[in-house]
Amino acid sequence: MEKIKLEHSKEKSHRRDASSYSTGFSDNLEPLEALDLSKVKNFDDMAKAMSKTAFGGRTLGEAADVLYEMATDKDCFVVGTFSGAMTVAKMGLMICDMIDKGMLNAIVSTGALMTHGFVESVGMRHFKHNPCMDDVELYEKGYNRVYDTIELEKNLDDAEEMVTNVLDNVDRNEILCSHKITNFLGKYLHENTKGRAILKSAYLKNVPVYIPAFTDSELGLDLGIYRRRQDIKGEKQFQFNPFLDLEHYTEQIKNAKKVGIFTIGGGVPRNWAQQVGPYLDIIDKRIGHGGGFKRFNYGVRICPEPAHWGGLSGCTYSESTSWGKFVPESEGGKFAEVLADATIAWPIILKAVMERMEKK
Repeated sequence: MEKIKLEHSKEKSHRRDASSYSTGFSDNLEPLEALDLSKVKNFDDMAKAMSKTAFGGRTLGEAADVLYEMATDKDCFVVGTFSGAMTVAKMGLMICDMIDKGMLNAIVSTGALMTHGFVESVGMRHFKHNPCMDDVELYEKGYNRVYDTIELEKNLDDAEEMVTNVLDNVDRNEILCSHKITNFLGKYLHENTKGRAILKSAYLKNVPVYIPAFTDSELGLDLGIYRRRQDIKGEKQFQFNPFLDLEHYTEQIKNAKKVGIFTIGGGVPRNWAQQVGPYLDIIDKRIGHGGGFKRFNYGVRICPEPAHWGGLSGCTYSESTSWGKFVPESEGGKFAEVLADATIAWPIILKAVMERMEKK
């Protein structure tokens, strides 16, 4: 009986005292607000309202807040990293918007994304896939499927001819790298096309476009074909040195007062762009000079990949902080991660930020 009384006494001692409950405000917690669509007049209103809700809606609204602050911070050098089939998915003009409005100072991308964007920029078309056509039939007809969209093989053949024309006018002694080639292509588009294009905007705004895995793309294969033709003709082959990209990018980040990153997807572009902090750090540690201590102050990522798969594309900013890539939030770093399809979330976030910038 005494044991039962003792246990009962202990149980009572662990009960919460309702009179001591906190109010939320007493701990400076931020109150939420119901989404009132009657007060939403534009995308900016929507993003601000969503930032005060919960779940994915809140992360989207918070991403707009961080992107706006990053884009309007005059001391911040912002790099945009892009992977996935965003240009095939017709999202390319949003990259143009971000360049044209001064929101990006450098771009790191997959080669495929830039290839499909180049195809689009010279007037060629992508098509909606007809699910009644199986992949064997698509191959026979020269239709390359990207999920629910078609890239014509003829588009890639025609684009290769243009790349050849561009390379024909490059000095054979020039040591190439990806940001030089994309600049040459941007110049070509500026001089020969009327429409908007990612590489044209980048050329006009002097925004370097890096493709770290350059040979993993049609553009890389085009250069490979060109070099083989040079060899057949007995001409001097172009040399390609990816370390020119690495050092060019590193110097820009090193010289910036602050750095921010806007990421669609993940993969090589994201990691290549982010590893600059550790690279600068180990330069100093292992060589003794020429490096520095630089971490990203801002970050916005839109990617549906969850962290629990353990893959790089799902790597959180918190995890990257452990690698010395990001300023911890406790020290002023500002980050937002949206686990969503970029073709849904990106247009809303970007339009909201563009409207907000126009009001400023």
